[in-house]
Amino acid sequence: MRTVPIIAAIAMLLGGEAVAQTAPPVISLPPVEVIGASPLIGSGIDRNTVPAETQVLNSNDLKREGTPNLVNSLNQQVGGVTLNSGSGNPFQPTFFYHGYAASPLQGTPQGLAVYVNGVRFNQPFGDTVDWDLIPNIAIDKVNIEGSNPVFGLNALGGSVNIQLKNGFTWQGFEGDVSGGSFGQVQGEFQYGLQAGDTSTYVAGTVLHQNGWRDLQSTNLQNIYGDIGWRGHGSELHLNVTGAHSVLNGPGTSPVELLAVDPSAQFTAPNQISNQYGAVSLTGDFSLSDTTSIQAVTYYRYFLQRVTNGNAPNDTPCDDGSGFLCFDGGVSTTLGGTFIPDFLNGGPYSELDNQTTNTNAYGASVQVTNTNDVFGLKNHFVAGTSFDGAQTMFSATSFVGGLTALDRVFIGPGVVIDEPGSNSPVRVGISNATYGLYLADTLNLTPQLAVTLSGRFNAALINLSDQNGGDLSGNHSYNHFNPAGGVTYRFAPWLTAYAGYAVANRAPTPAELSCAGPQNSCSLANFFVGDPDLQQVVSHTVEAGVRGVFEPFEGANLSYNLALFRSTLDNDIAFINSVTQGRAFFANIGETRRQGIDAGLQLKTDRWLAYINYSYINATYRSGFVESAGNNPAGDADGNLTIQPGNRLPGIPAQQVKLGVYYKATDKWTVGATAIAASSAYLFGDEANLTPPLPGYFTLNLSTSYQVTEHVQLFAWAENITNARYYTFGTFSPTSSVFIAQAPGATNPRSYSPAAPVGGFGGVRVTF
Repeated sequence: MRTVPIIAAIAMLLGGEAVAQTAPPVISLPPVEVIGASPLIGSGIDRNTVPAETQVLNSNDLKREGTPNLVNSLNQQVGGVTLNSGSGNPFQPTFFYHGYAASPLQGTPQGLAVYVNGVRFNQPFGDTVDWDLIPNIAIDKVNIEGSNPVFGLNALGGSVNIQLKNGFTWQGFEGDVSGGSFGQVQGEFQYGLQAGDTSTYVAGTVLHQNGWRDLQSTNLQNIYGDIGWRGHGSELHLNVTGAHSVLNGPGTSPVELLAVDPSAQFTAPNQISNQYGAVSLTGDFSLSDTTSIQAVTYYRYFLQRVTNGNAPNDTPCDDGSGFLCFDGGVSTTLGGTFIPDFLNGGPYSELDNQTTNTNAYGASVQVTNTNDVFGLKNHFVAGTSFDGAQTMFSATSFVGGLTALDRVFIGPGVVIDEPGSNSPVRVGISNATYGLYLADTLNLTPQLAVTLSGRFNAALINLSDQNGGDLSGNHSYNHFNPAGGVTYRFAPWLTAYAGYAVANRAPTPAELSCAGPQNSCSLANFFVGDPDLQQVVSHTVEAGVRGVFEPFEGANLSYNLALFRSTLDNDIAFINSVTQGRAFFANIGETRRQGIDAGLQLKTDRWLAYINYSYINATYRSGFVESAGNNPAGDADGNLTIQPGNRLPGIPAQQVKLGVYYKATDKWTVGATAIAASSAYLFGDEANLTPPLPGYFTLNLSTSYQVTEHVQLFAWAENITNARYYTFGTFSPTSSVFIAQAPGATNPRSYSPAAPVGGFGGVRVTF
């Protein structure tokens, strides 16, 4: 049975004898569904006793539309989830759940904790989440849960807990080759074997896509392997992951340029290259019938190189000196000399390069006990964790030329060294995070369960400036986060829940080193200073009902209604600076995210249908003032005044998701999915003074045909109405760069176009 709790159903699609039945609905007890109760594998509890919204997808859900795709499947099938693409690369999205982000992009406040096989996946440097490094075909199950302090730092809005396959959970061979629009070609495989008490599993993916915009392309390669052993109530796994990706994302383009050429990019190059390796050892050891120990230890290597072409901050001085000037002063080179106007008036552009090299390591251990307490069923977990990392970050800016037609940086360029604004950086960063946690679920009656949990987090962050500057600094953050809740099963098909949770996140090294108007940095995180920021603390209340029942023979109807309200104290935002293309992190007071998720899902032998509705009201609750940047709605002083009640940018208030899959014959399946989203304010318009980004509607189709027992053909089409829509919008310095395709363009509104209509197909072989 599919295990998505809120994914929905369209009962009217059923026909024939099923609809004609007149007998009253038959209520049947749904099977017990087990989910992970903590970051470590092996401590699962009955989902019916979890006092929070939980949503689960399995491996079959991830490939309903062609090849397995984690973030796209979550976006299409799970209520409360949205995606946007500030980078302009489809494999580098920012993932939102209830208005909280898990993003690969620096400058995005990270409000979700992500785990893979019990190992924290948020990168130590900026808590970022690089979705392109996860081997999608190897995913066995993913669980999204509301705020739970047991998941540690960043679980402000919830957690994404990903379990990968092993030879005990998946056996056989599967391989597929696919391709289609935008020059996409993909191949992937998985192989699993169990031999007595040992198991082996390996999976890999290779993908290339040219993209649908200028200078947009993707190359992905990853491989994952697991060796397992189990016996005498214990289980041990050693797994290794290797991944490499090169992502070229054109980002946003001014609307006047997009009106002429929807595929055009604004300034270039814009490339992110990732190299990743990880090894982990996990174990689940049974001490008795009711007591077990779970443990994990890991090492992760991450190397990221970012190349970002931008509009120039250094332009010819207006005093006739023959030099370049920046912010009222003459620009300087790395050697301290003035930069001449070497292009005799330009045009100029800027290239920002950065490298992040991280070695991360850690370990966790916990004990799980299921002894009865005073004759009452009880589930107790207590554990401790350590996550450490050593990171070397370096960054350099160059001023160079600009091609006339496609606005690409011309090098090699001159290194910029402007103390206090844009200087070369090399800084060593040491992270150490310690956690102590416990959770206890006591069944006071067969229907009533009470859960109490808590976690103490201690985060230490040390920065050491390798260039002898002022980046060095030491920071420490401590917080205890309690949680509690109740669930009550009124009937086999009706469970109600309510809960309260506190969670926190510490400012990241990237945020700490870019935390003031005088210490602004670019989105590439060029640091110049090290003031303190306060940690962010969330207070979340959830309540809802969920259940599964059998409305007629051979059918399962699941439903979910969830209400949530989450308030953040000392939230951190990336605030516009008066300097073009620069911003800084600051505590902005209180923000709030509240809303409703509602959904139905119906499944029979032939039909699978769902409908989800989500409403998210994400607002600022404290006022603040920031520079308007390129936003034309600024006041006479060039500022924006954000008022309590203004909506957070980039988060649609309403979403509806629909899906229908029909097994026309025993071999042939067809499906359709749709998403409708309301408008959202542009990033850079936190005061809500300009028109929002328009809402959108997209429709996808898919089909598969089982040619033989071992061979399947599959195909899918995305955005079949060829709707022109955008999931991300901001403001760009349109008038600062000559646009050959749109001479005289001045409108700073800038969008990231979603993909046009595209078709794909492939063949899958299984043994």
